[in-house]
Amino acid sequence: MKITTYCFIVLSLLMMSCKKEQPITEATDFCANIHKDDSTSLSKALAAVKEDMNSKTGVYVLEDGSGSMVARAWLTEYAEETIDIQYFIFSMDNVGLIACDYLIRAADRGVKVRILVDDIMVDADIQDVLTFASHQNITVKIYNPGVNLGKNIFDKIQKFATDFRSANQRMHNKTFIVDGKVVITGGRNIADEYFDYDHEYNFRDRDILLIGKASKTVETSFNQFWNSNLSVDVNTVVDEAPKHANAEHKFEKLHEYACNPENFWPQVRERIATLPQTFETIKASGKLVWLDDVEFISDEPGKNDGENGLGGGGISTTALIDLVKNAKTSIDIQTPYLITTALSQNLFKDAVDRGVKIRILTNSLASTDNVEAFSSYQSDRETLLKTGVRIFEFRPDAEEQTRIMTGELREQLEHQPIFGLHAKSMVIDQKTTVVGTFNLDPRSANLNTECIVIVNSEDISKGVLEGMEIEFQPGNSWETTLDFNPDAEVGNYKRLKTWTRKILPKAIL
Repeated sequence: MKITTYCFIVLSLLMMSCKKEQPITEATDFCANIHKDDSTSLSKALAAVKEDMNSKTGVYVLEDGSGSMVARAWLTEYAEETIDIQYFIFSMDNVGLIACDYLIRAADRGVKVRILVDDIMVDADIQDVLTFASHQNITVKIYNPGVNLGKNIFDKIQKFATDFRSANQRMHNKTFIVDGKVVITGGRNIADEYFDYDHEYNFRDRDILLIGKASKTVETSFNQFWNSNLSVDVNTVVDEAPKHANAEHKFEKLHEYACNPENFWPQVRERIATLPQTFETIKASGKLVWLDDVEFISDEPGKNDGENGLGGGGISTTALIDLVKNAKTSIDIQTPYLITTALSQNLFKDAVDRGVKIRILTNSLASTDNVEAFSSYQSDRETLLKTGVRIFEFRPDAEEQTRIMTGELREQLEHQPIFGLHAKSMVIDQKTTVVGTFNLDPRSANLNTECIVIVNSEDISKGVLEGMEIEFQPGNSWETTLDFNPDAEVGNYKRLKTWTRKILPKAIL
């Protein structure tokens, strides 16, 4: 998901004022039956690679949603000192509630938890947020407040009307850091649809797990955001006191929900039951690669100085431009939104002219969750194709869903959820891989803060490319040409809706 325009933002925020109610059912002994391995801790699990961690970075790509969710659960369960979390979206849906319960139990053990969330997509009741933050070991900050939390619809409209650029500057970084040693970063936010859990729409996404050296760089970036004037304690943002902060059993209902097996799909229950073995499985997979050359790059809070209005670029933008300029043979890209400017079109044309083969997989009109972004892409699609770039558009019924998405979920539903692309990845010359939060659009380039991981490894690139190659195939995507596009795969209403968005300025899409 992403916010694209003034009207769309205001409408979304108004709708989000209606809290999603989650059923709280009787607690069972499910959690009691999941025995935490008290002989294990993160430091013990990492003991065998302690020396490597000082000078190298262990890299493991997290392709499927449930595996990425369980990796976060394992790290939370066995954290010893700190958990630092930075997200654009942290929803209080099924996955979000279970994640909160894990974090509270970690805080109960004495782990210090810091959570930084962008204001525009805080999707929770204010009192729930305040109660969560009332734990003595949990601190919650809101990035660039003023457009959502604690504001009524008139406050929100005034913010966008009087301070448009600032209101559109969002923190799109996504990092999950445990004990300053292990990091998960990439495309996924915390919500059902990012972990193959939603009943209507799920994302094909990608995260990357880092162990050791690069974790220190990520932690430095997190602290820069945490200490920024743009990051404000939630108790300062909200002008009301928490009603349940001193309640004796204030987290009991949340624990009941998270411990009820009826709130998990069977495959999730199975994975949680084998949680103690999760990290050992990763280490033994043969896909954990230790490297000297892993780079984490993040924009600074605020992105740029604003002298260029809604433009200005950023550190992550410059890094990606340099990679494209230095490509020798091939560039393979996955991006949910593909909104190009003269700058990016010329970059791709120059690369093609010097012999670089470029393929881009993006969402089709049938698979996208963002018709505003697709409308702009649709307008420039022909221009981009004429540069020599090959474009593929993701199918909403992609065959890849069978491998990536949880089987039990599909089997128990009477319908097939739409499968959309959310991975933001690039492989250059089959040896350099980029995984991060950066969409190919002006918003990521100029307004949102973004972060990327650049990995120079043929082994990692080979693994990511294997997945990309599958998704370029006809069963997973349509190849769009000057003579064909799959827009007709959707009904007239969605096509009309997309057409009406063509008046929106590209700079904020």
